[in-house]
Amino acid sequence: MPIPASDVASTAATPRPGKPRKVPRVVILGGGTVGLYTARRLRKRLGKREAAIVVVDPRAYMTYAPFLPEAAAGSIDARNIVAPHRRALKGVDVLQGKVSEINHAGRTVQITPEEGDPYWVTYDHLVVGLGSVARTLPIPGLAEQGIGFKNVEEAIAVRNHVLNRIDIAASTWDPELRKRMLTFVFVGGGFAGVEALGEVEDMARAAVKYYKAIEQDELRFVLVEGSPRILPEVSEELGGYTLEQLRKRQIEIHLSTFLNSCVDGHVVLSNGLEFDAETLVWTAGVKANPVLKNSDLPLDKMGRVTCNASLQVIDAEGAVVADAYAAGDCAAVPDLFNPGQMCPPNAQHALREGNHLGDNLARVLRSAEVTEYKHKNIGAVASLGMYKGVAQMFGRIKVRGFLAWVLHRSYHVAAMPTWNRKIRIAAGWTGALLLRREVVALGTLHDPRAEFRAASVPAKPRAVEPGEGDRALPPQKAEPGSPAEKQATKGAKSA
Repeated sequence: MPIPASDVASTAATPRPGKPRKVPRVVILGGGTVGLYTARRLRKRLGKREAAIVVVDPRAYMTYAPFLPEAAAGSIDARNIVAPHRRALKGVDVLQGKVSEINHAGRTVQITPEEGDPYWVTYDHLVVGLGSVARTLPIPGLAEQGIGFKNVEEAIAVRNHVLNRIDIAASTWDPELRKRMLTFVFVGGGFAGVEALGEVEDMARAAVKYYKAIEQDELRFVLVEGSPRILPEVSEELGGYTLEQLRKRQIEIHLSTFLNSCVDGHVVLSNGLEFDAETLVWTAGVKANPVLKNSDLPLDKMGRVTCNASLQVIDAEGAVVADAYAAGDCAAVPDLFNPGQMCPPNAQHALREGNHLGDNLARVLRSAEVTEYKHKNIGAVASLGMYKGVAQMFGRIKVRGFLAWVLHRSYHVAAMPTWNRKIRIAAGWTGALLLRREVVALGTLHDPRAEFRAASVPAKPRAVEPGEGDRALPPQKAEPGSPAEKQATKGAKSA
């Protein structure tokens, strides 16, 4: 059911409170894990005559972030780790555009599409699931040399870039240039950084087996972490085991170390180490979506929407803000199993918060009481490359190696939305097991018109015939009172 034109205002229109409507509208900002699962659960609980649901996101799909490392390594087709909104959200309206301003007092939100003017949409209930963005620092050269690892586009870019550097290095005889090309730096030793490093390094070493001109020892992978340990999400024992396994794979790990500079690919670390690299992947944390600052919703000191345990937005005094809800990375949700702490920004919580929020909204729209979100962390699983991983289940059970890798894949494929994607991922794994994964780089993928531009012949300037240039000029309007204007007036009268 498309949004009625009466409920969409133009750019110049003043935001106004939403008018009462027969069917209450729920606008969900963000089509990531929180947005998709909230919309699906709410649609399952309520019919179209009970609620109109609108999801707003600049992308046309949800990305399942835990599978980004395997997509970067080629173990999963990148198209299979995303869930298309229009296929996964049946019975839900989807608006593709960026949220640029939230005026909850007026029950309106401004959306800026990729093309066209911004517009305002009214609503009765608001769900904020805008997620997070990479948390960067003002490090010289980082913006120019670094790449994030937050979405599927970045994962594909990292894969293509790493394999492309190997391709070029195999035909380069300058030893310093080869060394620079075959040095890969990852900044951040949390789950995202360690999994990305482990998978990409494993892929690179598998690819180098096909290159006679490159030795395995020429590949240099470097991990930079500012804290004294890696994988803080698991026990020190498993973190130490992971550290030991990565170092056995000849991966350099610098703990309690920071990136000071990377101008023109010259990496300078806080421990004094300097070297050149053409690849720098930044995975050092996330922060709440900064667009929340363009809203009248209450935020904490970290820029997250403040919530109670029922996922309702609350102000500084703890009073509930009517008709506003939030969850996921952009929300400060109390962790009831860890008093005084907030739920960590991970997929495990985002998925469950989305489902719980859908249930709570269904209760609100049926005049029932909301319930508190409670989830005891069931554990953490991480892949470190093909057949390698670590897992900590239910706090005490520690698993490592092949079994942990199986648990990682089993848990995340079960959490992936839609059976279509589950089957495609499982089929891809089976194919890779029997036929080996592809290690080819599509180097021109990010600029597909480059070769066409180079081959194009410039248009020849057309010869201008005598007098044609004058005829082609547009007629010039004479200045009022000028001799030319008087002559034109005189000519018109005589005619």
